[in-house]
Amino acid sequence: MNRRQLLKGAALSTGAAAIGALHLPSPASAAPAGFPNYQYIGVPFNKSALRYNPTNELIFPCIRGVYDKITGGLGRYYLYYAPHEKPGGICLAYGNSLSGPFTEYAANPIISNTWSPYYSVSHVSSPHVLWSASNKKFYCYFHGENNTTRMAWSTDGIHYTYFGVVLSTSMVPGTTETSYARVFEHTVTGLGNTYVMLFMGVTSGTRKIFWGWSSDAKSWQFDPTPLVTPGPDGQTDISGAHLLKRNGTAYVVYHGNGGNQFITEVGNAFDREVHLGVFHAARSGAPDNGRSAAPSFGTDGGVEYMFYEAGARLSATIAVARAV
Repeated sequence: MNRRQLLKGAALSTGAAAIGALHLPSPASAAPAGFPNYQYIGVPFNKSALRYNPTNELIFPCIRGVYDKITGGLGRYYLYYAPHEKPGGICLAYGNSLSGPFTEYAANPIISNTWSPYYSVSHVSSPHVLWSASNKKFYCYFHGENNTTRMAWSTDGIHYTYFGVVLSTSMVPGTTETSYARVFEHTVTGLGNTYVMLFMGVTSGTRKIFWGWSSDAKSWQFDPTPLVTPGPDGQTDISGAHLLKRNGTAYVVYHGNGGNQFITEVGNAFDREVHLGVFHAARSGAPDNGRSAAPSFGTDGGVEYMFYEAGARLSATIAVARAV
């Protein structure tokens, strides 16, 4: 039994107790590992008023401050999101405060499911945008089909140039799906990397969190072993992972099939799997209706915000919560 298997065993033995302890939240209590609780404050825009909304299901928000990166932007913050299912499409909204409101970009989608001569697929979705400070470009990662993650780059965060495929099931043995990727700056000692990628991989019919690493955010290597598994959280499937750092270590926040978000410590070397329980519980009422997923985090004026996918699949929208 290797060190990673031993750590998984420890997580299994402690995870249930941690989850049980976290079912008694109060509005002012802290989330696991000292993270704040987030309280729903509203939606960034009126979904029913959007010009481009082909499926009435919006997923996978990614919030980015652009005021310190480009000049002449549409607003201080760009919010990327996408419809789910066919035809999808990577969309943009913009605003001057994380508390909203946000305005739909008039020419959505900024990336569609057909991009000649590079690809023509049933849908594209799950945008995640990374700012590369070294070359002053935005990198947008998105999937389409579900077994392929692609990347495009931009100097203004709106108009993108296609780069290519950065992840597919052929790169991660045993997977039948590789999607919902997010990329972060994080160095793992000994790998010579600057970036890590978190993504959902499907193996043996269940969804797990996998990871990869890169020195340039373009060419990637991937660990064939799942980074986070759903069992210790009492889930069968997990997805929508986001990397958070605190207390001198690294954590992954993600949602489970039961509707809540969970948090697991993976360590700075990504060699741990210590399940800490519920990170954010879904509201029973609108817009969550029992499901809170795919979080993206930002700070405005020293206040922490979380944008997330709210509601059941096929009718989800984007929601905003603020730290309390």
